[in-house]
Amino acid sequence: MDDKEIIGKKIRFERQKREMTLSELAIKTGKTKSYWSQVERGLIEPSIKALRGISEVLNVPIFYFLMNNRKNKGIVKKSERKELRFKESQLKFELLTPDLNHEMEILQIELEPGASTYEKPISHKGEEFILVLTGKMEIQLADEFHVLEEGDSIYFLCSTPHKTTNIADQKLVYVAAVTPPYF
Repeated sequence: MDDKEIIGKKIRFERQKREMTLSELAIKTGKTKSYWSQVERGLIEPSIKALRGISEVLNVPIFYFLMNNRKNKGIVKKSERKELRFKESQLKFELLTPDLNHEMEILQIELEPGASTYEKPISHKGEEFILVLTGKMEIQLADEFHVLEEGDSIYFLCSTPHKTTNIADQKLVYVAAVTPPYF
């Protein structure tokens, strides 16, 4: 079974678990019933934007749809990390934890020069810890701005609207631990 078939089966499972019809799903996501039918049958792979929308509608982390269900006893080999890359942005997420079935997720995030994690600051439930591995970031927490460089870290409540921007001429790489999982 390939990735798009696995994603489709997971979407169908979560939709049916909520007793939601394809028509209701189409209305809530702004996509057509035909589109979701093709996704659920594994004929097409949804875009990251569509996955984000459906994850919000079904109230499951976006990485849930991207994860395979292999049991690996907590070990994640670098070559096996689950990656989420947005085509329309200069942003890449890699899941460092084996899955999202635990109390926290740990991500490695890469931002190209000038790129930001979001257009405007977002908030969600939970707590977050960030450690800058390389580069220089500006992190906005509500109306405050903080500059962090290699080796610096920050801890904050995710209910504070936040946004990260790469303010250097090189790639920014950092690790974020979030509890509970947000993706």
